[in-house]
Amino acid sequence: MVANASTAARANRGRGSVAYRRAIPYLLSLPALLVTIGVLIPFVTAVVYSLQRYNLAFPQGRAYIWFDNYLQLAMSADFWHTVAVTLIYTLATVGVEMVLGLAVALLLQKRTVINDVMSVALVLPLMVAPAIASLMWKLMTNTQFGIMNYLLTVVGIQHFGWATDPNTAMFTVVLVDVWVFTPFFSILLLAGLRGLPSGPFEAAELDGVPRSFVFFRVTLPMLMPYILTAALFRMFDSIQQFDIPYAMTQGGPGDALMVFQVRAYLEAFTYTNLGKSAAILMVLWAITYFLSQVMIKRWLAMREKAHGAA
Repeated sequence: MVANASTAARANRGRGSVAYRRAIPYLLSLPALLVTIGVLIPFVTAVVYSLQRYNLAFPQGRAYIWFDNYLQLAMSADFWHTVAVTLIYTLATVGVEMVLGLAVALLLQKRTVINDVMSVALVLPLMVAPAIASLMWKLMTNTQFGIMNYLLTVVGIQHFGWATDPNTAMFTVVLVDVWVFTPFFSILLLAGLRGLPSGPFEAAELDGVPRSFVFFRVTLPMLMPYILTAALFRMFDSIQQFDIPYAMTQGGPGDALMVFQVRAYLEAFTYTNLGKSAAILMVLWAITYFLSQVMIKRWLAMREKAHGAA
Protein backbone atom coordinates (compact mmCIF):
# COMPACT_ATOMS: atom_id res chain seq x y z
CA MET A 1 0.00 0.00 0.00
CA VAL A 2 2.79 2.40 0.93
CA ALA A 3 4.66 1.56 -2.26
CA ASN A 4 1.56 2.13 -4.34
CA ALA A 5 0.91 5.46 -2.63
CA SER A 6 4.47 6.69 -3.22
CA THR A 7 4.31 5.58 -6.84
CA ALA A 8 1.04 7.46 -7.32
CA ALA A 9 2.51 10.56 -5.67
CA ARG A 10 5.53 10.48 -7.99
CA ALA A 11 3.24 10.04 -10.99
CA ASN A 12 1.16 13.03 -9.90
CA ARG A 13 4.28 15.13 -9.44
CA GLY A 14 5.50 14.06 -12.85
CA ARG A 15 2.23 14.99 -14.48
CA GLY A 16 2.28 18.32 -12.65
CA SER A 17 5.81 19.13 -13.83
CA VAL A 18 4.92 18.20 -17.43
CA ALA A 19 1.83 20.41 -17.29
CA TYR A 20 3.92 23.24 -15.85
CA ARG A 21 6.52 22.91 -18.61
CA ARG A 22 3.79 22.96 -21.21
CA ALA A 23 2.27 26.07 -19.63
CA ILE A 24 5.58 28.01 -19.55
CA PRO A 25 5.32 29.35 -23.16
CA TYR A 26 1.80 30.59 -22.49
CA LEU A 27 2.83 32.20 -19.20
CA LEU A 28 5.76 33.93 -20.88
CA SER A 29 3.55 35.23 -23.70
CA LEU A 30 0.92 36.54 -21.26
CA PRO A 31 2.58 39.99 -20.81
CA ALA A 32 2.77 40.40 -24.60
CA LEU A 33 -0.91 39.48 -24.84
CA LEU A 34 -1.82 42.05 -22.18
CA VAL A 35 0.21 44.74 -23.97
CA THR A 36 -1.49 43.85 -27.27
CA ILE A 37 -4.91 44.15 -25.68
CA GLY A 38 -3.89 47.45 -24.11
CA VAL A 39 -2.87 48.76 -27.54
CA LEU A 40 -5.89 47.42 -29.42
CA ILE A 41 -8.50 48.93 -27.09
CA PRO A 42 -7.60 52.60 -27.79
CA PHE A 43 -6.88 51.80 -31.43
CA VAL A 44 -10.32 50.25 -32.00
CA THR A 45 -11.91 53.12 -30.05
CA ALA A 46 -10.19 55.65 -32.32
CA VAL A 47 -11.40 53.76 -35.41
CA VAL A 48 -14.99 53.85 -34.09
CA TYR A 49 -14.74 57.56 -33.25
CA SER A 50 -13.34 58.36 -36.71
CA LEU A 51 -16.54 56.97 -38.27
CA GLN A 52 -18.77 59.21 -36.17
CA ARG A 53 -19.88 62.80 -35.98
CA TYR A 54 -18.72 63.22 -32.39
CA ASN A 55 -18.36 66.72 -30.98
CA LEU A 56 -18.30 67.13 -27.21
CA ALA A 57 -19.96 70.54 -27.55
CA PHE A 58 -22.97 68.93 -29.28
CA PRO A 59 -23.29 65.42 -27.78
CA GLN A 60 -26.88 65.09 -29.00
CA GLY A 61 -25.63 65.18 -32.60
CA ARG A 62 -23.42 62.11 -32.22
CA ALA A 63 -24.07 59.64 -35.03
CA TYR A 64 -22.29 57.36 -37.47
CA ILE A 65 -21.36 59.20 -40.66
CA TRP A 66 -18.92 56.46 -41.75
CA PHE A 67 -16.24 57.89 -44.04
CA ASP A 68 -17.43 61.50 -44.15
CA ASN A 69 -14.66 62.63 -41.80
CA TYR A 70 -12.05 61.17 -44.15
CA LEU A 71 -13.71 62.74 -47.19
CA GLN A 72 -13.71 66.12 -45.48
CA LEU A 73 -10.02 65.74 -44.72
CA ALA A 74 -9.26 64.77 -48.31
CA MET A 75 -10.99 67.93 -49.56
CA SER A 76 -9.33 70.19 -46.96
CA ALA A 77 -6.34 72.29 -47.96
CA ASP A 78 -5.38 72.57 -44.27
CA PHE A 79 -5.12 68.80 -44.03
CA TRP A 80 -2.79 68.52 -47.04
CA HIS A 81 -0.73 71.33 -45.56
CA THR A 82 -0.44 69.22 -42.40
CA VAL A 83 0.68 66.22 -44.47
CA ALA A 84 3.36 68.33 -46.18
CA VAL A 85 4.60 69.88 -42.93
CA THR A 86 4.79 66.48 -41.21
CA LEU A 87 6.70 64.84 -44.06
CA ILE A 88 9.11 67.78 -44.36
CA TYR A 89 9.73 67.68 -40.62
CA THR A 90 10.26 63.91 -40.67
CA LEU A 91 12.60 63.89 -43.67
CA ALA A 92 14.61 66.84 -42.37
CA THR A 93 15.09 65.52 -38.85
CA VAL A 94 15.84 61.91 -39.82
CA GLY A 95 18.16 62.96 -42.67
CA VAL A 96 20.20 65.46 -40.65
CA GLU A 97 20.38 63.19 -37.61
CA MET A 98 21.51 60.28 -39.78
CA VAL A 99 24.38 62.26 -41.31
CA LEU A 100 25.49 63.85 -38.04
CA GLY A 101 25.08 60.62 -36.10
CA LEU A 102 27.25 58.74 -38.61
CA ALA A 103 29.89 61.47 -38.51
CA VAL A 104 30.03 61.40 -34.71
CA ALA A 105 30.16 57.59 -34.69
CA LEU A 106 33.08 57.60 -37.13
CA LEU A 107 34.95 60.12 -34.95
CA LEU A 108 34.45 57.96 -31.85
CA GLN A 109 35.03 54.59 -33.52
CA LYS A 110 38.57 54.12 -32.19
CA ARG A 111 38.67 52.96 -28.57
CA THR A 112 40.45 55.63 -26.53
CA VAL A 113 39.80 57.07 -23.08
CA ILE A 114 38.53 60.37 -24.52
CA ASN A 115 36.28 58.62 -27.04
CA ASP A 116 34.84 56.37 -24.35
CA VAL A 117 34.07 59.39 -22.16
CA MET A 118 32.45 61.19 -25.12
CA SER A 119 30.42 58.07 -25.91
CA VAL A 120 28.95 58.20 -22.42
CA ALA A 121 28.36 61.96 -22.68
CA LEU A 122 26.29 61.38 -25.82
CA VAL A 123 23.54 59.94 -23.64
CA LEU A 124 22.96 63.26 -21.82
CA PRO A 125 20.65 64.92 -24.41
CA LEU A 126 18.56 61.73 -24.54
CA MET A 127 17.97 62.04 -20.79
CA VAL A 128 16.21 65.39 -21.31
CA ALA A 129 12.51 65.14 -22.11
CA PRO A 130 11.75 66.67 -25.54
CA ALA A 131 9.22 69.08 -24.01
CA ILE A 132 11.80 70.31 -21.48
CA ALA A 133 14.44 70.64 -24.20
CA SER A 134 11.96 72.63 -26.30
CA LEU A 135 11.30 75.06 -23.43
CA MET A 136 15.05 75.47 -22.93
CA TRP A 137 15.55 76.25 -26.61
CA LYS A 138 12.50 78.51 -26.60
CA LEU A 139 14.18 80.65 -23.97
CA MET A 140 17.55 80.57 -25.74
CA THR A 141 16.00 81.57 -29.09
CA ASN A 142 13.81 84.31 -27.68
CA THR A 143 14.18 87.29 -30.02
CA GLN A 144 14.30 89.78 -27.14
CA PHE A 145 16.66 88.27 -24.57
CA GLY A 146 17.77 84.87 -25.93
CA ILE A 147 21.45 84.03 -26.00
CA MET A 148 21.27 82.57 -29.52
CA ASN A 149 20.47 85.95 -31.10
CA TYR A 150 23.33 87.50 -29.13
CA LEU A 151 25.72 84.90 -30.53
CA LEU A 152 24.42 85.52 -34.04
CA THR A 153 25.05 89.26 -33.71
CA VAL A 154 28.71 88.44 -33.02
CA VAL A 155 28.99 86.93 -36.52
CA GLY A 156 26.96 89.73 -38.10
CA ILE A 157 23.47 88.18 -38.30
CA GLN A 158 20.79 90.54 -37.03
CA HIS A 159 17.14 89.94 -36.04
CA PHE A 160 16.91 86.22 -36.74
CA GLY A 161 13.28 85.22 -36.19
CA TRP A 162 13.71 81.62 -34.99
CA ALA A 163 10.31 80.11 -34.06
CA THR A 164 8.46 83.44 -34.30
CA ASP A 165 9.00 83.70 -38.06
CA PRO A 166 7.13 81.31 -40.40
CA ASN A 167 10.20 81.22 -42.65
CA THR A 168 12.53 79.99 -39.89
CA ALA A 169 10.12 78.12 -37.59
CA MET A 170 10.75 74.76 -39.29
CA PHE A 171 14.51 75.26 -39.08
CA THR A 172 14.17 75.98 -35.35
CA VAL A 173 12.19 72.87 -34.42
CA VAL A 174 14.42 70.69 -36.61
CA LEU A 175 17.43 72.14 -34.77
CA VAL A 176 15.89 71.22 -31.41
CA ASP A 177 15.01 67.72 -32.62
CA VAL A 178 18.53 67.22 -33.97
CA TRP A 179 20.06 68.35 -30.67
CA VAL A 180 17.91 65.89 -28.70
CA PHE A 181 17.96 62.80 -30.93
CA THR A 182 21.24 62.81 -32.87
CA PRO A 183 22.88 60.90 -29.99
CA PHE A 184 20.42 58.05 -30.64
CA PHE A 185 21.84 57.63 -34.13
CA SER A 186 25.41 58.08 -32.87
CA ILE A 187 25.15 55.42 -30.15
CA LEU A 188 23.50 52.85 -32.41
CA LEU A 189 25.88 53.41 -35.32
CA LEU A 190 28.89 53.47 -33.01
CA ALA A 191 27.88 50.05 -31.71
CA GLY A 192 27.53 48.87 -35.31
CA LEU A 193 30.93 50.24 -36.34
CA ARG A 194 32.71 48.64 -33.41
CA GLY A 195 30.99 45.34 -34.15
CA LEU A 196 32.05 45.11 -37.80
CA PRO A 197 34.58 42.39 -38.66
CA SER A 198 38.13 43.68 -38.88
CA GLY A 199 39.25 41.37 -41.71
CA PRO A 200 38.08 43.44 -44.71
CA PHE A 201 39.58 46.63 -43.26
CA GLU A 202 42.92 45.02 -42.52
CA ALA A 203 43.06 43.62 -46.06
CA ALA A 204 42.19 47.02 -47.53
CA GLU A 205 44.92 48.68 -45.45
CA LEU A 206 47.52 46.14 -46.58
CA ASP A 207 46.53 46.69 -50.22
CA GLY A 208 46.71 50.48 -49.83
CA VAL A 209 43.05 51.03 -50.77
CA PRO A 210 41.99 54.69 -50.35
CA ARG A 211 39.92 55.43 -47.25
CA SER A 212 37.09 56.95 -49.27
CA PHE A 213 36.77 53.74 -51.29
CA VAL A 214 36.81 51.63 -48.11
CA PHE A 215 34.11 53.81 -46.56
CA PHE A 216 31.70 53.75 -49.50
CA ARG A 217 32.33 50.17 -50.65
CA VAL A 218 33.01 48.34 -47.38
CA THR A 219 31.98 50.30 -44.27
CA LEU A 220 28.73 51.83 -45.51
CA PRO A 221 27.23 48.63 -47.02
CA MET A 222 28.09 46.63 -43.89
CA LEU A 223 26.67 49.38 -41.67
CA MET A 224 23.48 49.87 -43.69
CA PRO A 225 21.30 47.50 -41.57
CA TYR A 226 22.17 49.57 -38.49
CA ILE A 227 21.42 52.81 -40.36
CA LEU A 228 18.06 51.53 -41.55
CA THR A 229 17.16 50.29 -38.07
CA ALA A 230 17.97 53.66 -36.49
CA ALA A 231 16.17 55.51 -39.28
CA LEU A 232 13.10 53.31 -38.84
CA PHE A 233 12.84 54.04 -35.11
CA ARG A 234 13.45 57.75 -35.60
CA MET A 235 10.95 57.90 -38.44
CA PHE A 236 8.29 56.42 -36.14
CA ASP A 237 9.06 59.07 -33.56
CA SER A 238 9.45 62.06 -35.88
CA ILE A 239 6.31 61.51 -37.91
CA GLN A 240 4.32 61.37 -34.65
CA GLN A 241 6.22 64.17 -32.93
CA PHE A 242 4.11 66.38 -30.69
CA ASP A 243 6.28 67.64 -27.84
CA ILE A 244 8.73 69.81 -29.75
CA PRO A 245 6.39 71.61 -32.24
CA TYR A 246 3.72 72.19 -29.60
CA ALA A 247 6.08 73.30 -26.83
CA MET A 248 7.89 75.66 -29.19
CA THR A 249 5.02 77.30 -31.08
CA GLN A 250 1.75 75.36 -30.52
CA GLY A 251 1.78 74.66 -34.25
CA GLY A 252 2.43 78.26 -35.28
CA PRO A 253 3.23 80.87 -36.21
CA GLY A 254 -0.01 80.57 -38.13
CA ASP A 255 0.01 76.95 -39.22
CA ALA A 256 3.71 76.75 -40.13
CA LEU A 257 4.30 73.80 -37.80
CA MET A 258 0.86 72.20 -37.81
CA VAL A 259 2.01 68.58 -37.80
CA PHE A 260 -0.42 65.66 -37.46
CA GLN A 261 -0.28 65.29 -33.70
CA VAL A 262 -0.70 69.01 -33.04
CA ARG A 263 -3.67 69.28 -35.40
CA ALA A 264 -5.29 66.20 -33.85
CA TYR A 265 -4.70 67.63 -30.37
CA LEU A 266 -6.27 70.97 -31.28
CA GLU A 267 -9.25 69.29 -32.94
CA ALA A 268 -9.89 67.18 -29.84
CA PHE A 269 -9.14 69.56 -26.97
CA THR A 270 -9.69 73.01 -28.46
CA TYR A 271 -12.52 72.39 -30.94
CA THR A 272 -13.85 69.29 -29.06
CA ASN A 273 -14.25 67.45 -32.37
CA LEU A 274 -13.27 63.92 -31.39
CA GLY A 275 -14.47 62.35 -34.63
CA LYS A 276 -12.28 64.50 -36.85
CA SER A 277 -9.34 64.19 -34.47
CA ALA A 278 -9.60 60.40 -34.56
CA ALA A 279 -9.76 60.44 -38.36
CA ILE A 280 -6.56 62.50 -38.49
CA LEU A 281 -4.81 60.00 -36.23
CA MET A 282 -6.01 57.10 -38.37
CA VAL A 283 -4.51 58.73 -41.45
CA LEU A 284 -1.29 59.23 -39.52
CA TRP A 285 -1.29 55.55 -38.56
CA ALA A 286 -1.83 54.54 -42.21
CA ILE A 287 1.08 56.70 -43.39
CA THR A 288 3.33 55.35 -40.63
CA TYR A 289 2.37 51.77 -41.44
CA PHE A 290 3.06 52.25 -45.16
CA LEU A 291 6.47 53.85 -44.61
CA SER A 292 7.47 51.23 -42.05
CA GLN A 293 6.55 48.41 -44.43
CA VAL A 294 8.67 49.96 -47.18
CA MET A 295 11.69 50.34 -44.88
CA ILE A 296 11.31 46.88 -43.34
CA LYS A 297 11.16 45.26 -46.78
CA ARG A 298 14.26 47.20 -47.77
CA TRP A 299 16.03 46.06 -44.61
CA LEU A 300 15.10 42.41 -45.19
CA ALA A 301 16.29 42.60 -48.81
CA MET A 302 19.63 44.01 -47.70
CA ARG A 303 19.99 41.30 -45.04
CA GLU A 304 19.30 38.56 -47.58
CA LYS A 305 21.83 40.12 -49.93
CA ALA A 306 24.42 40.22 -47.17
CA HIS A 307 23.79 36.57 -46.28
CA GLY A 308 24.02 35.62 -49.95
CA ALA A 309 27.34 37.40 -50.31
CA ALA A 310 28.63 35.65 -47.21
